[in-house]
Amino acid sequence: PFLRLLEAQLQEQRREHEEEVEALKNEVDALKEEMEKQQQAFLQTLQLSPEAQVEFGLQQEITRLTNENLDLKELLEKLEKNEKKLKKQLKIYMKKLQDFEASQAMILVERSRQERNMQVAVQRKEKDFQGMLEYYKEDEPLLIRNLIT
Repeated sequence: PFLRLLEAQLQEQRREHEEEVEALKNEVDALKEEMEKQQQAFLQTLQLSPEAQVEFGLQQEITRLTNENLDLKELLEKLEKNEKKLKKQLKIYMKKLQDFEASQAMILVERSRQERNMQVAVQRKEKDFQGMLEYYKEDEPLLIRNLIT
């Protein structure tokens, strides 16, 4: 079992390494193509007159800045969408928080009401009741006579 685990890890590392090597090869190929294009552009500019070289350089810089500007606009739009989404989420969470706070306040009010009711009940239980009527011991014969009649 231990050898199988090691073998599986080794195969996984080998696969990851091969994928990494392939990605690096692709990157090198892309860089080679870019370098060849730049060399050709450089050779063409060397054959041009000095005025044409300046104009070509300006055209290249304008193209680069235009592409960079488009990338920045795209990034700005993405960030604005994200900002709107986050603002909506914030509103939702603020509403939930307000609802939660209101429910907590209602729970506290209800608990204090229950505690007062419990205190009242406790106060009533503390009295020592011996019957339904309260009377003095010496009035008992008179009370019995009145009840009978």
